[in-house]
Parts: sequence; structure tokens; C-alpha cells
Amino acid sequence: MALRLVADFDLGKDVLPRLRAQRALSEAAGARGCGADVLENNYESLRVLNVERNGNIIYTYKGDKGNIFFGLYDCQTRQNEPPMDQLLMNFFLFPLAASLVQSTKEGRRNELQPGSKCLTLLVEIHPVNNVKVLKAVDSYIWVQFLYPYVESHPLPENHLLLISEEKYIEKYRIQVTQEDGNRVVIKNSGHLSRDRIAEDFVWAQWDMSEQRLYYIDLKKSRSILKCIQFYADESFKLVNFGCDCHQDQEKLSKHLTLCVFTNHTGSLCVCYSPKCASLEQITYSVFYIHKGHSKTFTAALRSAGSHVTKGITFLNLDYYVAVYLPGHFFHLLNIQHPDLICHSLFQTGNNEMIDMLPHSPLQSLSGCLVLDCCSGKLYRALLNQSYLLRFLWNTCLDCEKMAALHCVLSCGRGLQVLEGQIIQWVSENVSACHSFDLIQEFIIASSYWSVYPETSNVDKLLPYSSVLTWNTEIPGITLVTEDIELPLMKVHSFKGYWEKLNSNLEYVKYTKPHLHYNNSVVRREWHNLISEECSQRVVISNLEARNLEPRLTPLLQEEDNHQRLLMGLMVSELRDHLLRHLQGVEKKKIEQMVLDYVSKLLDLICRILETIWRKHNLHSSVLHFKGHGSAAEFAVFHIMTRILDATDSLCLPLPPGFHTLHTILGVHCLPLHNLLHYIDSGLLLLTETAVIRLMKDLDNTEKNEKLKFSIIGRLPPLIGQKICRLWDHPMSSNIISRNHVTRLLQNYKKQPWNSVIDKSSFRVEFLPLNYFIEILTDIESSNQDLYAVQGHDNVDAEFVEEAALKHTTVLLGL
Repeated sequence: MALRLVADFDLGKDVLPRLRAQRALSEAAGARGCGADVLENNYESLRVLNVERNGNIIYTYKGDKGNIFFGLYDCQTRQNEPPMDQLLMNFFLFPLAASLVQSTKEGRRNELQPGSKCLTLLVEIHPVNNVKVLKAVDSYIWVQFLYPYVESHPLPENHLLLISEEKYIEKYRIQVTQEDGNRVVIKNSGHLSRDRIAEDFVWAQWDMSEQRLYYIDLKKSRSILKCIQFYADESFKLVNFGCDCHQDQEKLSKHLTLCVFTNHTGSLCVCYSPKCASLEQITYSVFYIHKGHSKTFTAALRSAGSHVTKGITFLNLDYYVAVYLPGHFFHLLNIQHPDLICHSLFQTGNNEMIDMLPHSPLQSLSGCLVLDCCSGKLYRALLNQSYLLRFLWNTCLDCEKMAALHCVLSCGRGLQVLEGQIIQWVSENVSACHSFDLIQEFIIASSYWSVYPETSNVDKLLPYSSVLTWNTEIPGITLVTEDIELPLMKVHSFKGYWEKLNSNLEYVKYTKPHLHYNNSVVRREWHNLISEECSQRVVISNLEARNLEPRLTPLLQEEDNHQRLLMGLMVSELRDHLLRHLQGVEKKKIEQMVLDYVSKLLDLICRILETIWRKHNLHSSVLHFKGHGSAAEFAVFHIMTRILDATDSLCLPLPPGFHTLHTILGVHCLPLHNLLHYIDSGLLLLTETAVIRLMKDLDNTEKNEKLKFSIIGRLPPLIGQKICRLWDHPMSSNIISRNHVTRLLQNYKKQPWNSVIDKSSFRVEFLPLNYFIEILTDIESSNQDLYAVQGHDNVDAEFVEEAALKHTTVLLGL
């Protein structure tokens, strides 16, 4: 399944055996008349009470004699500490607070429901259980100590949050003092000071890791999301997000599943689902507050009329939010890039993984932790790489291929090996996607994830996907997207998470259009390429350092000026783009990031070629122009053509040597007219290295001469002149002569000439030719110094005369 739950803690395995052992000892002692109060025989009262900020787990159980016990499981040492009435001071430096409900009624997470008598107690743990009753009411009370500080340096004053179903939130100030070594007692326990910090709320959620309290305040029939951030200096700040869920009080308090999720990149998602009233579909919404819009999804149930026994579960998976309804569907929502639905993975109940997830209520905690409230298991939720890779190979839908590809790359663990497996899939399915270019998507997405962990702000500046729009429906689900009002965060001196969230909101508010880097600027700045030669060499050396194993493919072994200059321009433009918009990051770090990004692009292309080269077992003999192409060569040529098409539309550079190899395979695999069509349409780019090798490898048979003539005629003038000088053939002499005459006569001004020509100086008595050669000789003698400096390989009027005579002889068939 796409979601993998790894058990960090199991109440039945990590706690219950010790309690059973205690019971066995107690029963043995009871036979002697000295039994202690131990866990009741049916074990039903054993449950997890809380997961603390440091990962320790507080659990509770009821003894045979009716006493309530609390235990602590240390997740670092993997050991149980003694019950709270036996804890020493070094285990617990503040009192224990707990709310006890005298009847056992199944409750809902994040809800405060009516109940019977509730006692809220404050207990001194050592030396004796001195108990103070904070509240004794007929409504639920939830309590939680604040500790936004390093535990090795606790504050002398403890702060306790008390949240009541009677729509108020209080903060108690509890001063403790240390007496007689290990004695920790409450000072002035009869007069605890307290502050009322919120009233008239209808829902609340506590973020243990970040010490934040989220709640919904009902003001004038509007439900307003607010947050209180508690700090180590005992201060707190209220943040008003101002988002209206459009729900009345009754629905919010009784018929709503609602969660708030954040992550380190400054994202803030509010997920909610009303109680399912339909037998055919279910609706849930996600407010992407950091993006300024919300999406409401409507998913079809597994079968018409099927009974929904459980509600929707929302889980925080860092870059994703998982939404699933047991037995019906599973939805991985991309919260970093939620604009296109194809970047989120939706699977219906027809998939086996839907039924493999727990059907019991799950509570999402910080750090991708998930608590199964019924079984007492604490899981760490991870994306299942191996499943997602298998899913990539087997799925037929383009939208699922797109979403699964991004899910796999976001995992980030063993990226090099992971990319190798994806490259294998890409090379065998290069033509399988119709809605997007698979090679483009892989190159852009993998390059993005290779640098994203270094600086999270680059998600606004680097392209995440090659797809900008998606209009194809996703089977089984529909959605409606709406803009939402951005929160007015009246918080001064932003820091940490709030600074990043504020940056995201500022970006949404003021940035139109988006600032994602677009390589189209490279096309516009092509004429500036020559000034960026220094960057090309750095990119190549950076790329070569990435690969320690020798490559089979002949890449990076030639001076491909066209591609090296393109690399330089991309480095220059991307560096300027990031320096302009990426604030607070050192210039040196940005420059290295750019080099890594461009090197990654080229490395991925090299690895794709290396994979298909090894797959088809090609040898070095392929690098010669002699012979005909095999089926393996044609397959490699096809993949290279797709790579060229993918990179050309994005104006991305290719590794030096790519075009030479592509041309060699093209000559092997294509008939002449097809080959020339590929060259004329830009699908084959002739390089100097390739043409020189072609001239040397092929002899001057009629077929090969036709090929050579066609190639030379399509070369740029400078390269064409160089190639002609290497080919000992009358036609090349003719081309060289024509070029020489063109240079001589381009600034020629007609001068009066002596009508008497000395015929003895010419080998052939042909007046037009004699007259023309005399003009050339005169121009050469007048500009002898200039042409000596420029150097023209001893091409002069005599060479032109000889070439003209040979050409005429050929034309006349003499």
C-alpha cells in the first residue's frame, strides 16, 4: 500500500507483559494475604492517555480495587517507568494533571461532548499523592501542561491549559518548589492564578510538538479559526486566520471531522469533512491557507448504497496529507503544490491497499506519528516507496503515473537508487503517457527534489512539474476550487514557522504571475552565450564528480560548444533569478545550488542513456559510421530522439557528445531522405566531431558521396569550410574555391584593366577564365598581408583555376 505504518509503540507488547507479570506476582502475594492493587483482570481499562513532546507515552489503567494508575513509557530507552505514585523526581519534575470521567462513553477525537461527572485533578507525585481538585463539573475537561522549553532547564512555574466543553479555555500558573532533595510540591495550591485566554469556541486542537492551540471562535454566526502560540519566555501570541468554514455551531460541535496540519515549510492546511449523509458519495474540504485557496472534493463510495460505518481520517505526512475512508478510497493530497489534481494520488476501493489500512479511529500527531486509539499502537506514517514503484509499473492512467512519480521522489530516502529504478521504468514506458512528456516530467521533478531540501523557499522559484494545466478528469472524484480570504496575521517579529508562513502568504498576495523559473529566457538571450564560457566548465566538472563509475556511453568526451554555451547561459539566468528572489541566502550557496541543479539535469540524461545502452548491450563499434543499424541501435536512437524533443521544448542543455552519438545512430538507422528530413527539422544536430568522423569513416563510393554532399551542404559556413579542407575530393575543392572567391570579391570595386593579357602565364587559353584569375591574383597581391594573418590554407588564385578546370572537365564528361 502507498502508506506504510511502522509501529513505534504497541501497548499490548511494550506495556501489557509487564503489567501481567505484576499481576502474577500480586496473585502469588495475595495467596499470602499481602496482594497489591494491580491491573484488572480483563485489561479493558489499559489505554494510551497522551504522547508527550519528547515522545514519551503516558498510559493509564484501572486496578482491581478501583484505583486509577498512570504509567510512563520512555521511547528512548524502550522501558516502562514505575507507576506515577512511585515516580522519583528525576522522572517527573512537575505535577500530574488529569481529567477523570466517571462513566465510559465512546468519544470522538477533538470534540468536547456532554458526559457525566468529570473530575479534573492536580496531583503531587512525590513524596505522596497530594491531590487538588481543579474542576468538578458535568462536562468534559481536557488538560495539558505547557513546556515550550528544554526539559533539562525547566521553569520554576508550570503552565497548565484547561479546555472546557463549556466553551472557555484557561491557563493556570502553578508554582512548584523543591524541598528535601526530591520533594517537588505546589506552592499556594489553594490559590492558583489563572487567565481566561479564550471564550465561545466550538472546536479545539492541541499541537504538542509546536506548542500551539488551534480553536474555532464563533462570532456573529461566523466560524473564525484562531491559534495561540506559546513561547519559552512564558508569553503567547494570538493569530487570527480569519477563515470561515461556513458551518453553524451545531454542525461544528457534533457532526464535523476537522484537523489543522502544518509543516516546516510554512504550510497550513485545515481539513474537514461533515457527517456523511449520502449513500453514494462523501465530501471533504481542504483549506490550503498558505496558498490562498480551498478545494472541496466529492468522492464516490465503493458501491451505491454501501454503508459508511467510520468517518474520514486525515493524516499529516509532511509534504502530503492523507485522506482515507476505510474500504472506500485513499487520497494523498500534495500540500506543497496543490494547484493541479494530477499531482495528488487518488485510489478507489478497488485497490487492495484500501482494506489494508486500519479501520479503527486514528489520531494524527506531530512528526508523522499516528495513534490508533483502540489498539494503543503508535505508528510512524511513511510513504511506501516499494509499493509506489510497483504501482508506477502497473497503472494505466496518466494521472496516477504523474502523482505516483512525485510521491516516490518526495520520499527522499536513497534517491540515487530510487532514481535508477524510475529511469528503468521511464526507458521502457517512454511512449506510454499521452497527457504529458514522461522524460520532461521526470527530469524536472527529480532535479527539483534534489535541491529542495536545502532551501525550502525554492519551491516558489524552481519548476516543480513540466505540466502547467490539467483538464482531464480523475476517475472517482470531482473537485471545486475556491479562493479564500488570506489571514491578517497581526504578529510582530515573525520567527521560525510563522516567518515561513508569512512569506508564503506574502507570495500569494503580491506575486502575479508566479516566480517559477522558466528556461524560455535562454532562448531570448542566446546571443549572450559567448560571455558565459567559464560557467560551462564548472558544470561539466561538477557533473563528472557526481559519477565515480566509468560510463559506457561516449558522453562528455568532446568540445560541444553549442551545448556548453547553453549550459553557461542557463547557469547565468538561473543564478540571477534566484539571487533576485531568494532573500536571506548566501550568494555562494545559491551559486552552488545552481551548479548542482544544472548538473543534476545533465546527470539524469546521462543515466537514462547509460540505462538503455546497457539494456541493449551496445558496443564501441556503434561509434563508427560503417554498417547498418540493428534493432538495438534503432531502439536507442528512438529514446535519444524523445530526449532531444523533451529538452528542446524546455530549452534545456544536453551533455556534450549527445548530438554526435545521436547523428551516428541516425546515419545507421535512417534512409538518406529520412536522415536529411531529421536534420532539416532540427531533430538531428550536426556537430563538427560527427561530420569529421563521417568523412574519415566512409569511402567515396557513389552512395557515400551523395551522403557527404548532402551533409556538407547543410553545415554552417565555418564548419563546412573546415570539413571541406579535410576531404580530398574535387567537390570539396570546388566548395573551397567558391568560398575563397566570395571572400575576395565581397568588397571588390571594379578598376580599369589593361585589355592586353599575357596569355603565356596561363595554362589554358580560355579568355573568360584567364581574365577572372588575373583579377583574383591582383586582389590577393593587394591584400597579401591581410590574408597572411587570417590564414586560408594556401588557397589562392591558382588553386581556384585548377578547381575550375577540374569541375568543368567533370561537367563536360571529358
